[in-house]
Amino acid sequence: QLSEDVERASENPTEEREGGMEVHEDSSSVILPDGELGTTTPSLRFSKTCLKNVFSVILLFIYLLLMAVAVFLVYQTISDFREKLKHPVMSVTYKEVSLYDAPGIAFYPGKARLLSCKHHYYDHIPPLINPGQPGDIECTTQRINYTDPFTNQTMKYALVVQGPRDVKKRELVFLQFHLNETDQDFSAIDYLLFSSFQEFVSSPERAKFMKDCESSYSSWKFSAGFRTWVKMSLVKTKEEDGSETVEFKQETSVVNYIDQRTKPRSDQLFFVVFEWKDPFIQTVQDIITANPWNMIALLCGIFLALFKAADFAKLSVKWMIKIRRRHLKRTRQVTNHIS
Repeated sequence: QLSEDVERASENPTEEREGGMEVHEDSSSVILPDGELGTTTPSLRFSKTCLKNVFSVILLFIYLLLMAVAVFLVYQTISDFREKLKHPVMSVTYKEVSLYDAPGIAFYPGKARLLSCKHHYYDHIPPLINPGQPGDIECTTQRINYTDPFTNQTMKYALVVQGPRDVKKRELVFLQFHLNETDQDFSAIDYLLFSSFQEFVSSPERAKFMKDCESSYSSWKFSAGFRTWVKMSLVKTKEEDGSETVEFKQETSVVNYIDQRTKPRSDQLFFVVFEWKDPFIQTVQDIITANPWNMIALLCGIFLALFKAADFAKLSVKWMIKIRRRHLKRTRQVTNHIS
C-alpha cells in the first residue's frame, strides 16, 4: 500500500505540472496559482513521506529489539539445557504390592543359639511359655560358612532365615536366641538383610553370594535383654548404566524384656521381630528434566522469527532507499520546473 501511495504521488506532480504549463500558456496574467501549487503540494507530500520514513525507522528498531531478545532466548535455552544435563533430578516412585519376594535375614550369632523361630500374622505374638528353652523352629533356615570379604582370612558363620512375605496379613517373623555365657559387659547379634532368600538358595556358590551381600549391604545389631521390633521397607535404585541396586531401610523399636524366670540366670536372651513396614516398594532413579525435542522446537521458532525479522529489516531498508531516491528525483523535477 505504501508503494502504491508513492507511485500515485509520483504520478500526480507530472499532471499538475502539465496543468500549470497549460494555464501559463493560455493566460500569461495568471501566474500565482501555478506558484501556489508549486509551493504547497510538495510540502504536504514531503511531510507524508517524512512520517512514513519515521514510522519505518521505528518499526526497524522494534524488529531489531525483537531479534536481540530472540538471540538472548537462544543463549538462555542452551545454557539451561546444559545445566539440566549436568544436574539430573531424583525421581521417587512407589509401587504397591500384596506379596514381597521373601527377603533373606543373615544372622551372625557367634556362640548364641537359635531357640525358636515362628511366623505370626496380624501382629499377634503369643507370650512365650518357656523362655530360654528350645522351642519350635518353623522358619526356613540355611547355615553357611564363608571367608570374611574384607580380610579373606577369618571364617564367618551365618544363619540365614527366610523373611516375611505377605504384607496384607502383616506377616512377621519372631526369633529367640540364647547365649549361655559371655565375658562382655553387653552382648549383641549382628544381622544383615538382602533382597531375595530364593536367590540365595538357588545360587550355585552360596559362599560367594554371602560375601557379595556383606560387601554390598549394611549390617545392624540387636541387643540381649530386649525385644527388638524391625520394620523393613525396600528401596530400589536405578543407576545411569541401567543396573538396579536394592537396599533396605528399617525402623527399629526396642522394648525391655522383664525376665520372670524363677532362678537367677547368667545367660542372655535375644528376641527380635521382622515385619514389612508398608506394601510400597520405593524406586529411585535420576531423570533429566531437559527435553531435547522441546528445546529443538523452541530454537526452530526463535530462528524462524530471526529470519523473518532480518528479511523484514532488509525490505524496510530497501524501501526507505527507494523512497529517498524518488523524493530526491521529485525535488529535482520541481526545482527544474520552477527554474
